[in-house]
Amino acid sequence: MRRLRHQTRALRGLFATLLTALAVVAALVTATAPAQADTTFCEQFGSTTIQGRYVVQNNRWGTSATQCVTATDTGFRVAQADGSVPTNGAPKSYPSVFNGCHYTNCSPGTNLPARISGISAAPSSISYGYVNDAVYNASYDIWLDPTPRTDGVNRTEIMIWFNKVGPIQPIGSQVGTATVGGRSWQVWSGSNGSNDVLSFVAPSAIGSWNFDVMDFVRETVARGMAQNDWYLTSIQAGFEPWQNGAGLAVNSFSSTVTTGGGTPGGPGTGGPAACTVSYNTNVWPGGFTADVTVKNAGPTAVDAWKLAFTLPSGQRITQAWNASVTPSSGAVTASGLNNNTQIASGASQNFGFQGTYSGTFARPGGFSLNGTACTTA
Repeated sequence: MRRLRHQTRALRGLFATLLTALAVVAALVTATAPAQADTTFCEQFGSTTIQGRYVVQNNRWGTSATQCVTATDTGFRVAQADGSVPTNGAPKSYPSVFNGCHYTNCSPGTNLPARISGISAAPSSISYGYVNDAVYNASYDIWLDPTPRTDGVNRTEIMIWFNKVGPIQPIGSQVGTATVGGRSWQVWSGSNGSNDVLSFVAPSAIGSWNFDVMDFVRETVARGMAQNDWYLTSIQAGFEPWQNGAGLAVNSFSSTVTTGGGTPGGPGTGGPAACTVSYNTNVWPGGFTADVTVKNAGPTAVDAWKLAFTLPSGQRITQAWNASVTPSSGAVTASGLNNNTQIASGASQNFGFQGTYSGTFARPGGFSLNGTACTTA
């Protein structure tokens, strides 16, 4: 009996040790798990939301062959792209991520449509991932219309071709060149039978870029293909594949629209969200901390505040305090916790995070509070 008790105590000790080990493993898995699991869908017009503010869509319309898209924390990738269509015609699909409205599917909290004359800036960032065994363009689309419609194809489409692979060309014909956003572009103009299309084609592939969408909108107005009393309805980034396309990716995407005088960016804002951000860092080889203060300079409180910004390539957040900051890289959003979800008029909220980086350390290019661009102190 005594020996049996001894063996029982030994088994209990072993069982306790195993439970402890399992708890440690579970904690490690939880700590390293992504904030949002990747979501794959193959429905012809299937879509899902990422970052709580953008829509990823499959948008397969030119072929019956299977196409699947995997939405990630910061963008999407084409998981499967069967079939092909002739390169002298329309592409087979437009998998993309967007801010605004696409056939009544509107991204959460968007302030689009917005009148062009009332927009002071529309900062955006994009990072693409390319493949070589396909025929496609990497297309950033900007949709304009005389009315604030959300239900279909609009009057004028601006296409920015960041890259093209294969024997394809934009709609219409080349009408010249232009310098927009500090870059040189081939300019093409034409119609697809439903709306006018003005295309800006990069002479060589662009992998990533931070720019102001309004630079292209103003160029379009100057060319007589839109007017200042029209509306910006949607901002989209994705690919038009003709052949194959699996592996193409939007690694990260961000888009905000600032209207004159500071207009709320979506639900939960307490009024105009004019704001100032200070971003102070402590940097060492391979790592850094950031101390961020966002001040509400508007006349009313901002409820459920969300500060959006894009981390430079190679940076990743490992922990944060006084705010939730997700995802860990690319276009991120900081939001208040239970005790600090409001920023009173004239008041500030402070948060911080620690991260890692590779290459040369850099600061984010810009910040927006609930969809409205902030000044940087």
